[in-house]
Amino acid sequence: MATREFAAHEAHAHAAPQGFIRKWIFSLDHKVIGLQYYFLALTAVLVGMFLSLLMRIHLIWPNIALPLLGDIKPETYLTLVTMHGTIMVFFVLTTAPQGGFGNYFLPIQIGAADMAFPVLNMLSFWVTALAFVVMLGAFFVTGGAPLHGWTGYPPLSAVPTAGPGEGPGADLWVISIALFCIGALMSALNFITTTLDMRTRGMSMMRMPLTCWSWFITAILGLLAFGVLFSAGILLLLDRNAGTSFYVPLTVFSGQIVAHKGGSPLLWQHLFWFFGHPEVYIAILPAMGLCSQLVSVFSRKPIFGYKAMVYAMLSIGLLGFMVWGHHMFMSGMSPYTAFAFSIMTMAIGVPSAIKTFNWLGTLWGGRIRLPSPMLFAIGFVSLFVSGGISGPFLAQPTLDIPLHDTAFVTGHFHLIMGVASIFGIFAATYYWFPKMFGRMMNERLGRWHFWLTFVGTYCIFMPMHYAGMAGQPRRYSQFTELHYLEKLIPLNTFITFAAFVTISAQLIFVINLFWSMKAGKKASDNPWEATTLEWTTATPPPHDNFGGHAPTVYNGPYEYSVPGAPKDFVMQSDPTTVAAH
Repeated sequence: MATREFAAHEAHAHAAPQGFIRKWIFSLDHKVIGLQYYFLALTAVLVGMFLSLLMRIHLIWPNIALPLLGDIKPETYLTLVTMHGTIMVFFVLTTAPQGGFGNYFLPIQIGAADMAFPVLNMLSFWVTALAFVVMLGAFFVTGGAPLHGWTGYPPLSAVPTAGPGEGPGADLWVISIALFCIGALMSALNFITTTLDMRTRGMSMMRMPLTCWSWFITAILGLLAFGVLFSAGILLLLDRNAGTSFYVPLTVFSGQIVAHKGGSPLLWQHLFWFFGHPEVYIAILPAMGLCSQLVSVFSRKPIFGYKAMVYAMLSIGLLGFMVWGHHMFMSGMSPYTAFAFSIMTMAIGVPSAIKTFNWLGTLWGGRIRLPSPMLFAIGFVSLFVSGGISGPFLAQPTLDIPLHDTAFVTGHFHLIMGVASIFGIFAATYYWFPKMFGRMMNERLGRWHFWLTFVGTYCIFMPMHYAGMAGQPRRYSQFTELHYLEKLIPLNTFITFAAFVTISAQLIFVINLFWSMKAGKKASDNPWEATTLEWTTATPPPHDNFGGHAPTVYNGPYEYSVPGAPKDFVMQSDPTTVAAH
């Protein structure tokens, strides 16, 4: 084992590239690739937020003509919904936590010099970047971007004449998703191999930080899930362009019988949601791992129930593949099948609750510090619990059927999957920024950013639950023509103004991020007094992470408040001199 680890480390101990192109564009260095993923996700989230802003403006001022954009027609609104959801789910929530921070810190936290396959790592990023460019290209082709929703349900998505945007724009949408799947599959193979084969001496699986466990489990989910979505996308392209009928039954569009028969739209739903529900955990598991890390670091306590946390994440990953049918209660499935999916959906709440109680157990009695990373970690727990509470309601077919196409679902998944994951991204940025750039982010701006975003998020998405229970449908572009929704217009106005404030607050983060890169306070090698291996190396880390000297691990990742230790923490690479926890 030790010989293999040494050989793997030495194989990556090559000289750093000198040219700009090789160093910063087509780099093989996992740290540069991590930053490329991060800034790709930052670009994507700015585009996604802009699209959501246009949606909120249209919902309360449906007849307004916007500068440069004109008026937003109902079909344009559906295009905004489609592209906002697709960009945020794939190019933000999947890309930043795994591709960005995972690429940068997984090798360092396990004591490796690089990822197992550096060339594959580079290719995975550039395929993902190409997918993003293709997705944006859908806005500029004849007919514009598609309006079939981010879930791409056929036959609307499978018949090019089904509606505006369902021509070349929909083809580009499918091609982009397929490219993204290829990049994600390459990345997943790299993460799994790196975790299993590249750990340094003494770094057993049960000594890995929970961040590494979360990236490892997420990679396994991605390997199993993205292959299914890729296959589904290829079949959709064939239906659209080769005359096949995988998803399209004999049906009529605009008075014309389509040249298809025998297909099943439900086949797409099964394939998509077999990917789609694990995707929820692909987005949220890295944030769970990071939250565990930060709660321990800033409580100055070992994580409560380390092994329970590992097994809970493994359980979430396993059960995540058994619950996709709860997205399809409306499809007319057998009540017995719906009952089975309902039971499995309720069961997945058990490991989620274990993680939540263990976070609270770690906080209990700790010497809690509250810098910006810890604030966002606690905010993540709050959003995860608040969004998760509405999950058991939607797990019951009798409740899901009236709620399914309402704003209740929009509020639920934005809290638990969308904004909770983004809080994890923010927490990771504030926590690891000193190690990545050698400077500290401004703490005062970080606190303003947290409170405005935290309060604004609840002001946006909690009222959506109430609107959904009152019968407000999602995907409707305006409510002024519906008498029974008139009383909800003031509530939607409140949500829109809360969105204005929350989106504006992200400018504080962007300013803080770029200003701190150039003018932030110089950071020490271990400003948070943390124990994991990334804090043992220089700031920023050298090309091969540890200057040619592979570390040896003697301790677990969360040795805080160790009795008899000279400090209140013991680094993983410190030879054991006192009894660890």
